[in-house]
Order: sequence, then structure tokens, then C-alpha cells
Amino acid sequence: SSLHASSPAMQAGQYTGNEFKDLKLAGPSSAAKAGLFCFFVLTRALHPTIIDASKTINSESGKRGIAYSNMSVVLGECVFTLIAAQLMALAFGGMKEWRMILEPKSLKVFSAIGFMYALGDYLEMASMGALSGAAYQVLLQSKLVITALMLWYIKGAKQAGLQWNLLVLIMLSMCVYMIGGSKSGSGGGGIPIMGVLNVLLKVTVSCLCAVLSDKYMKDFKNLPFYVQLAQLKVVWTLTILVISFADGTTWQQGFFNGWTPAACGVFSSFIVKCWSTMAILSMLDSVLKNIGEASAVLVIYFMNVCLPMFPDKFEVPSFLAVMVVILSVTAYVGSKSVVEKAALYDKLQK
Repeated sequence: SSLHASSPAMQAGQYTGNEFKDLKLAGPSSAAKAGLFCFFVLTRALHPTIIDASKTINSESGKRGIAYSNMSVVLGECVFTLIAAQLMALAFGGMKEWRMILEPKSLKVFSAIGFMYALGDYLEMASMGALSGAAYQVLLQSKLVITALMLWYIKGAKQAGLQWNLLVLIMLSMCVYMIGGSKSGSGGGGIPIMGVLNVLLKVTVSCLCAVLSDKYMKDFKNLPFYVQLAQLKVVWTLTILVISFADGTTWQQGFFNGWTPAACGVFSSFIVKCWSTMAILSMLDSVLKNIGEASAVLVIYFMNVCLPMFPDKFEVPSFLAVMVVILSVTAYVGSKSVVEKAALYDKLQK
């Protein structure tokens, strides 16, 4: 054919790399991806920083803590999102599209996922009450280790020796940062064990939610995004409501008790985080997401050092510990393609 006769290299059956140079790939442009990546890093950095900034000093203990009810801001975001998603369904598709929210098959699936997301929100606020924003974001990097263990157990997907070494390095670098933070005094006199455990539980729940959300949002792609979000928020809101009645503070002390402009910022931050996580981040691949999560650690660290509402000061050991965490995460993320290519090469040699 004329196609195969167009190039001597192609006549010989050789791939030159130029065959698809004019092919335009679907999806966001490079500039759009760069903008989304920066927005992702900013939202991931601002969310824990705003929660940290909303803390006040307890006059009795002298320690910084959250004065308002943890669940009040989370419940406020759930109610807002549930109402907003329904209004979008009515605005764009009328009652026909609104009734999709009550579709039994998808509602059952997204209700289960929403329940797990609610537990994640509770664990997040419980851990942030004891940890700084930077420490929280550093510990979130443990999701790479937990995901690797989950894939190994569930799918039998093994990691190469290089990848296990990098995962151990990530864990050790997180330990170094936490120990250094506790000695410098920013951790309140020691490592908050319950705060650390809550983060690890939050990460485990988040990993499950991410896998299930990605699968079922694609399975039910006939439903608009805001309909899926409304279905998620039904049980999500009910679960947070039950927790708020059981925590002994939200309703007993008054729902808006302790709310300051900073607490309103936390409420707004939860809204932005929810909508961006469910919509915009689907446009970024997993590599950029993981690098963005790691980059947010550095942004948070410098905000904690530079902003006047935080007691943190720039210290070389802490800065180096943060950099080791970031570089070990990016090295692990980058190792995936290298390991896959090496495995393919070994397979071809056999």
C-alpha cells in the first residue's frame, strides 16, 4: 500500500518514532494540565493550613486546639453540597434529572462510598486537632505504602526491590520529620500518637474511597457528575449528622459555638476540597496527583514559617526532612515506569 511504501524504515518494519508525531491526543492541553496541577497543589496546601490557622490557644492548658465543634464545619459542607447538587440537577435537567438521584442501583453503591467518605472526614478533623498542617500532609504520604500493601494483598501486584526500598525510605523520612517536630516544640511536647493513628486510618479509608469512586463513577457515567455527588452526599450527610449527635459538643454547646472567620474559612475550604476532588482532579493522572500531594508539603511548611499566626520558625533540620519526604515520594512515583520498562525488557530477552 502507499502507506507502507512511504518510508524505507517502515518498509523494513522498523518503528522510527515519527509515525504518530502529528497525532493530537485527547484531553486537557499541557497549559491546562499545568494550571490544574497548580490548583491541586494550592488546594491541598491551603486546606490543612486553614484548619491549623483556625486553632486557638486554650487558656487552661496553654496548647493550641480547635475551639469549635469538629463536625459543625463538616456537616455544614455536606448540607451545602447536597443542596447545591440538587439545584444543579433541577437547573440543568429539571425534575427528570433530579429523580436520577433516587435511582436505586447507583444510590445503593454511592451511599456505601459516601459512608466511608464521612468516616474519612471525621478522622481528618480528629487528627488535625492534634497535628500541625505540615505534619498532617507529611503523614498523608503513607498512602503510597498502604496502597502498595492493598494491591499486594488484593490483586497480588508485587513491588520491585527498588520500590520497596523507596517505600521504606518514605516511612523513615516521615518518622524523622515527626521526631524532629516534636523535639523542636511545635508538636506540643511529644508525638501525638492518637493524631498519627487517626491519619493512618484516614489514609486507609481514603485509599478505598478513591478506588471505589473511580470505578463506580465510570460504571455510572450515564449519570451527570452532580447527580453522582448528590447520591454520595445522602448517606455522607446522615453519617456526619449521627456523629455530631454522638460527639457530645456539636449540639450540646451550640452548632455555631466557637465559629470565627477562620472557622468559616475551614467550612469554605471543605467545600472547595470536595468539589475539586470529585471533578477537577479526574483530569490529572495518578503521577501528577502524587507529586502534587508531595509538593503541597513544602508549600504548607513555608506558609507555617512565614505566616504570623503560626509559631513555627525556619529550621534547617525540619526543612531538610521535608525535602527528603518530597524527593523520596517523587522518586517512588517515577520508579514505576522504570520498573515496568525493565520488566518488559527482561521478558523480551527470554
